[in-house]
Amino acid sequence: MPVISAALTRQGGMPPAEELQRRLLAGETLLADTADHLLEVVGVLESYGEVLDAYSINLIYQAEQQFLNPLPIFKYLDGDLSPAKIWRHLLHDRINFEYAEYCMKAMLWHGTGGMDAYLDSAPFMERCEAIIQRKRRADPLLALLHPLFPAFLPELIRTAATTHALGQFWRVMSDLFIDLAAAWRDGRVASISAVVEFVKQGLVAAAAAPITYAVVIGADTFWVLPPEAGLTFLVDVAVPYVEAVFLRGMPFLGTVSFNAQAQQISPDQGQFAYGALYADPLPSMGAGIPPSLLMQDMYRHLPDGLHQWYQQRTRGEGDVRVKICASFQKAMFCVTNGAINGTMPHPLGTEDPAAQAANQAYAASWATRLAAARTDCLTAESAALA
Repeated sequence: MPVISAALTRQGGMPPAEELQRRLLAGETLLADTADHLLEVVGVLESYGEVLDAYSINLIYQAEQQFLNPLPIFKYLDGDLSPAKIWRHLLHDRINFEYAEYCMKAMLWHGTGGMDAYLDSAPFMERCEAIIQRKRRADPLLALLHPLFPAFLPELIRTAATTHALGQFWRVMSDLFIDLAAAWRDGRVASISAVVEFVKQGLVAAAAAPITYAVVIGADTFWVLPPEAGLTFLVDVAVPYVEAVFLRGMPFLGTVSFNAQAQQISPDQGQFAYGALYADPLPSMGAGIPPSLLMQDMYRHLPDGLHQWYQQRTRGEGDVRVKICASFQKAMFCVTNGAINGTMPHPLGTEDPAAQAANQAYAASWATRLAAARTDCLTAESAALA
């Protein structure tokens, strides 16, 4: 018998902030530890890992090979200009790299963390000027644009730096999610708590990995994000990514009014709640709606076991992208859970009152933000349908 959801958009109860804080401090998982949730989370993260592999390759290609290209019409082809590749692209038989760019633009616009601080610094602007002067020698269009619009090319370089950094971040996350699926298949991961711990350990292992970026112009190499900037994976890219994509996001055209008089969008970017953890799991599949593009990409790479599990529920294949979106949201709560655990100020078992207070404050700040998210998906399916 197919499972019938009790509500169109709500799957279960929404625990208050106090309960979320208690779970974090007790070392419990935010998502209920059930066999169905394990299948969903591991399966959808494996699919996501395959998609992120393509996203990472393309973003790094764009940043390195399409740098300051005024007409990057082939930027999604990864350098493969074969007629077959172009034909598949025109038929839309491809990965939707527009979603990857949406995430990059969200990071660039919200601008949090150490990388954004470096992109606002004098040393970065000096590097931009050296790159622009070298690039202008061989590009008449850029030579004309720069004196007329002196802030334009530095902004494009900021965009390229963010693009490359996100590509590096997703390279790590793609490998992590593919490794998670392998660990699940060979029995090393057998619960949601093990998933959260696996993600936490992966983030911690990569935490200090340097984030650097250089471009080659002619015979010269120029650093954009040099080693001496001291940028690292966790605090300078991963945390800003969670802030920009999981939490804040950006309102999608056609879903809310951008009219200031309608007041549907807060003037304070810090109050935005359009990220993955807040979204209704109802992809419209409308043209250009970024989450719909991601769900389509993940659908192309669904593991057979998860695909069959979806087909046995509600409308089978008819609402499969909605199911993917709901599973993806559960998976992102697990990833967030692992990130919180990995960045907790002190070990949870500490007996030091000051350390305990710091942990409580840290957990409370996260719980307050997460309490307004789609925490109804955290409930076990059987409870949600009761």
